[in-house]
Amino acid sequence: MQRRPGRLRRFLKRGLITAMLLVILVLAGAGGLLWLSLPPREGRIDLAGLSAEVTVLEDAQGVPRITAANELDAARALGWLHARDRMFQMELMRRNASGRLAEIAGAAALRLDRMNRTLGLARRAEADFAALPPETRAMLEAYAGGVNGWIEAKGMLAAPEFLALGAPEKWQPWQSLLWAKTMGLWLSGNWRNELDRARLAQRIAPERLAELWPSDDTPGRPDQVAALDPGMLDRLAAAIPRFPEDAPLPSSASNSWALSAARSESGGALLANDPHLGFQAPILWYLVRIELPDGRFLAGASSPGVPFVVIGRNERLAWGFTTTHSDTQDLFIERLAGADGYETPDGPRPFTLREELIRLRGVAEPETLTVRETRHGPVVSDLGASLGATPQPGTVLAVAMANLEPGDRAAAGMHRLNRAGSLAEARQAAEAITSPPQNLMVADAAGGIAMYLTGRAPIRRAGDGALPAPGWDGSHDWTGFVPFDEMPHAENPAGGALVNANNRVQPAGAEPYLGRDWFGDWRFRRIHELLGQRRKHRPEDLAAIQRDAQSLFAEELLPALRAIPRPAGAAGVARDLLLAWDGEIAIDRPQPLIFNAWWPIAARLAMANGGVPEGGWPVMGEFLRLVLNPDGRGAHWCKPQGEAQPQPVPAFGQGGACTALVATALRQAVEELSPVHGPDPTAWRWGAAHRTRFEHPLLRFIPGLGDWTAISLPSPGDDQTVNRGGMGHAMEGDFRQVHGPGLRMVADLASPDGIWAVIGTGQSGHPLSPHWGDQARIWAGLAPDGVKLLRLGAVPEASGGSLILAPQ
Repeated sequence: MQRRPGRLRRFLKRGLITAMLLVILVLAGAGGLLWLSLPPREGRIDLAGLSAEVTVLEDAQGVPRITAANELDAARALGWLHARDRMFQMELMRRNASGRLAEIAGAAALRLDRMNRTLGLARRAEADFAALPPETRAMLEAYAGGVNGWIEAKGMLAAPEFLALGAPEKWQPWQSLLWAKTMGLWLSGNWRNELDRARLAQRIAPERLAELWPSDDTPGRPDQVAALDPGMLDRLAAAIPRFPEDAPLPSSASNSWALSAARSESGGALLANDPHLGFQAPILWYLVRIELPDGRFLAGASSPGVPFVVIGRNERLAWGFTTTHSDTQDLFIERLAGADGYETPDGPRPFTLREELIRLRGVAEPETLTVRETRHGPVVSDLGASLGATPQPGTVLAVAMANLEPGDRAAAGMHRLNRAGSLAEARQAAEAITSPPQNLMVADAAGGIAMYLTGRAPIRRAGDGALPAPGWDGSHDWTGFVPFDEMPHAENPAGGALVNANNRVQPAGAEPYLGRDWFGDWRFRRIHELLGQRRKHRPEDLAAIQRDAQSLFAEELLPALRAIPRPAGAAGVARDLLLAWDGEIAIDRPQPLIFNAWWPIAARLAMANGGVPEGGWPVMGEFLRLVLNPDGRGAHWCKPQGEAQPQPVPAFGQGGACTALVATALRQAVEELSPVHGPDPTAWRWGAAHRTRFEHPLLRFIPGLGDWTAISLPSPGDDQTVNRGGMGHAMEGDFRQVHGPGLRMVADLASPDGIWAVIGTGQSGHPLSPHWGDQARIWAGLAPDGVKLLRLGAVPEASGGSLILAPQ
């Protein structure tokens, strides 16, 4: 009996040791699997479908230089490399566009899946693939062969995420078109503006609604919004994915400019481009250089899932893109005709019906989504039913989108652009890029520069596309698309410079009509200002301009802050700091934090005065520019409706209507900042609040792994600077940068080595890879050796790996 405690202790000890050994074995096994999922960077790999060996040399940052015998072999090799480094990113892209994210992410992805199934992006991509030219289909098929070569060889080890999800499905050639379908959707989101305007139209006065989105006075503007139920509109808005909560891309922007050979010190035309999209880890872009026979090459930024260089150059042409923000989407109010049809000018017509099964991770039964389509497009008001909304009697809302029209040739246009060698050939490629609406900036080896508008722009029978229009009578139907040659292109301007920063591309009221909602021109004017400081420029000058953080928006609004009496306490200290500030949004200064906390509050107070209800309405710098304009034309927003106001209303000075609003907003801003950043405004720093954060799209939700895999750095700039530091929740006091220039590229056509680029993360999508985030400090301007961009030259500057892809 006395020996039993000893036996029990020995038993427990053995059990504990066994358990510890099991834990060690499990961890070792998991670590071994993670190690096996790391991509190879040396050796010889058999790859089916190649016509000859392909050499892949990598530089110190893992940027590959592919040397191939022909274009199809290069596409196959690029597919293999994309899959090797970014297979899970590609998986998310195709699942998102196909409405299959909920299969791995559960109910959190339902809003995205329901919308993309309703829009039918996948079925449209399949149809477009069949209609592409044979040579472009061959490129997509070769690329898919390379992707599948990696999947077949690695299975669950294709990326570390697949250890939990299982091996990825085979890549289909048409799935490469899903990338452009997604970009077409998120780079032309005007229909959401229409929805927001419609929600407000019955809540505020028409003249105030017009000032929230300054408009031109196009004749024939419809007045049908009164027929719509505000509750239905609110539920539809709640069912639409919004950035940054669950949508992959924000309302987007970019910078691009080109200088002719006469404006370049090297004698070759120069081009710079930095597209602004949502941040994630890894970033959307993947750098590459492809060498082909006879001196042909491609270099720049590709995007995993696509076999083309999206932004970059070849031996004779460089190109980049900015979003046009033309209006290529309209909401139509359809009148119902019985239970299964809707009215048209030719009489009742039945809906086109299809059923979509959405499978959810962890749920046995799939959700059935019934999609109705009209002659204008899919019925989007049905999305509100997911929130328990009762359909409005008598009408539904359908959306027409140019990017959903059949016969999308964007892939063929990109293929042609990669091959183009002159402005004339670039123009032909631009005409073939049917979606999305973009400004294609180009420079060629002959020293010329041009900007061509891509994408289909609808011609409306009436109206300006600002609000939902009647669909039953054909009065506001699209009658076609603007002919390409009638678009406002620009070639070889007299000054030798072309710039676009999402500003209006034509004078107000000019034809053809492209839209009514445009970005402010602060970045556009600042780039021109910097280019005008010298006649001739070097590539490093353009790289410096891309990092400029001077805010013309701040310069424009600072007089309003300087005009108020000095407040008491910390608000007075904040105001004193602003008096001598020059408007630079630098990380080591307090003024950018004060300013960026103040102006959204000022806009919110002004909107409240105008009767705009709280919750989700857009806050735009353009609106506050109107409110605080020195001429007083927007000063009626500074006092509550109904309150007596002098006529005309002065904005500032004695009796100025806006003085109190500006002062109140400043006090509130300081009160909100003090608990987080301390009581002394002189000690605040923009870089402490405004940090870039690149996060894994799924691992960010897992405690511990989210912080471990995140890449976070202090970042200069804000929404209106050339070095764009876009914020998702500045209205709520969250100043983290969540979108901006994830890629920067500069090209000099004077030599084949004349291309430099950097991305915000690294080449690899594997968190254990040395290339997960090794470009981040270069991108942020924090590299110790002062390097700002990486040269994508003909020979890697430092060897990071050597592979041979051999015919199987």
